[in-house]
Amino acid sequence: MKNHTQLDKNFEAPHPERYAAAQKCTWISIIINLLLTLFQVAGGFLAHSQALMADGLHSLSDLLSDVLVLYANRHGNRDADDNHPYGHARIETAATLILGVFLAGLGIALLIAAASRLQHSASLQTISPMGLGIALLALAAKEGMFRYMMAVALKVRSQMLVANAWHARSDAASSLVVVAGIAGNLLGFAFLDLVAAAVVGVMIAYMGGKLAMEALSELIDTGLDAEEVEAIRKTLLDTPGVLGLHELRTRKMADNALVDAHVLVDPRISVSEGHHIAESARHAVLKNHHVLDVMVHIDPEDDIQAGDHARLPSRPRLLEMLAEKLGDVLLDNRVVFHYLEGRVDVELYLPSNRFTQEGASALQARCDDLVKDDPLFHAIHVHLNHAQ
Repeated sequence: MKNHTQLDKNFEAPHPERYAAAQKCTWISIIINLLLTLFQVAGGFLAHSQALMADGLHSLSDLLSDVLVLYANRHGNRDADDNHPYGHARIETAATLILGVFLAGLGIALLIAAASRLQHSASLQTISPMGLGIALLALAAKEGMFRYMMAVALKVRSQMLVANAWHARSDAASSLVVVAGIAGNLLGFAFLDLVAAAVVGVMIAYMGGKLAMEALSELIDTGLDAEEVEAIRKTLLDTPGVLGLHELRTRKMADNALVDAHVLVDPRISVSEGHHIAESARHAVLKNHHVLDVMVHIDPEDDIQAGDHARLPSRPRLLEMLAEKLGDVLLDNRVVFHYLEGRVDVELYLPSNRFTQEGASALQARCDDLVKDDPLFHAIHVHLNHAQ
């Protein structure tokens, strides 16, 4: 996950493995967060600790987010269908956005509640030592969950699990603040419990806002970072047959990415060779980068600088125009058109068993005159095909 953990780009677990690991990891988190919610809320109430109760609500939010993760993980791993041709991976992104918004709202609510109580000194109470024990237990449990979930997330390459792991780390940090606040209260600084509750609220709101913004940036098709884009560019340019590259575009898709690129090839190679180059470039990117799919468009020239080819006549019309100028010589002969620099190059192949070298030379002279008279044509080349 960006700014959090760099995932290994050379490893991608298969979908069944990702799904099974995420299911197990999330169910463990659900059980732990359910127990923590009960202990913290009840313990905070009995020990008169606002910070511990706030942390308990934090654990409750984790419990709800775990249920959301289960839903997203189940539906996000479904195969592509007619309505979702790129798959369902962005269900994870949408779930991360919902989780982030929820956490931001919860954090703000806890902050406001703590600030309100701090304004009334009569509400300050001394906390029972039991609260400190529960806070320490919660701290250990959350730090353990972070380490376990991050290990699983890195193994199966799941953006959602990475997000949830860092969520657990934020929980551990908030529990540490709670421990400090309760300890300060027990040492005679009664207001520190409410200060800790306010800090927990700020931490929850910050993490929620960060998760929401990252998910939102993906939903609006934010591209990969410049370093990864440059690495993909190099992979494409290193493909044999690729002479240039332009219009390289990327966008995130959960823990994968989609790539579109226009690659420049020799304009006079065959269609099948151009297709082979495109497939080679595509597979090179899929092999060397964490990419879901690559769309490679073949260009015979840089279409950003080239003329408008859409205005040029189609093949049937070009054949009609040449027939009008050259007569029936085009019948049953191979004609290849090259649309380059806003004009048309023509390759006319004549069978050697029907045309002599003198006849081909005479036709070439007629073609040269046609090129001079008609600016549509850049050149017309007449060849004797001895293979026929």
